[in-house]
Amino acid sequence: MVTIKSKREIQLMREACRVVAVVYKELGEKIKPGMTTWEVDQLAEKIMRREGAIPAEKGFDSGIRGVPPFPASICISINDEVIHGIPSKHKVIKEGDIVSVDTVALKNGFNGDAARTFLIGKVSKEAQRLVEVTKQAFFEGIKYAKPGYRIGDVCHAIGEYVRSQGYSVVREFQGHGIGREMHEDPGIPNYGKAGKGIRLEPGMTLAIEPMVIQGKPNILELDDGWTIITEDGSLAAHYENTILITEKEPEILTML
Repeated sequence: MVTIKSKREIQLMREACRVVAVVYKELGEKIKPGMTTWEVDQLAEKIMRREGAIPAEKGFDSGIRGVPPFPASICISINDEVIHGIPSKHKVIKEGDIVSVDTVALKNGFNGDAARTFLIGKVSKEAQRLVEVTKQAFFEGIKYAKPGYRIGDVCHAIGEYVRSQGYSVVREFQGHGIGREMHEDPGIPNYGKAGKGIRLEPGMTLAIEPMVIQGKPNILELDDGWTIITEDGSLAAHYENTILITEKEPEILTML
């Protein structure tokens, strides 16, 4: 069931989402070649706790038998890693990498969720274009995140834009509603048919997150049970924001 947030709940959502935005502002200033992904993870957790939030991903249980809870505060995925990369003291960020970070902050009982892909130093033109297209796919989708449209209109716009740029969307993972729970209804795939799905209403809070692959859409899961990589080794990028459906234009909650 899709929840419509009250004015009070929306204010609490705004605060959780503000924390996520602060994390990205500070990470963007500090992430650099030579850092380990564990160091980035620790920095993100420090910022969240300083802002009165906790990292919601830490200890998150996928519900899949045999897969341990997520062991870190944020997901960090590099180059051909699509999503859910586990930070490590042994994984060093290098010049030319693209680094996707997915952060969920929990504060006052509500979650804020966003993802960014950082360009580390001088990256290839191909990598830069992929990251730009992935970000723009989000903005193409939210053109339809208004009352009167359906969730399928958002999904269709994302998928068609990505396809028009010669890239692929991940089909096995999707965006989602968000609020008291990290993942709520509705599911929001990055492809679909216009005019289908639930009708959007003011008070809905949604995490919309294009996950885009440079090559074919096929993915693999690593033995850690979390990390998703591209099957053909091509680059992947991720861009996400939590938004609020209003009477008019959508409000992006996870941007300062």
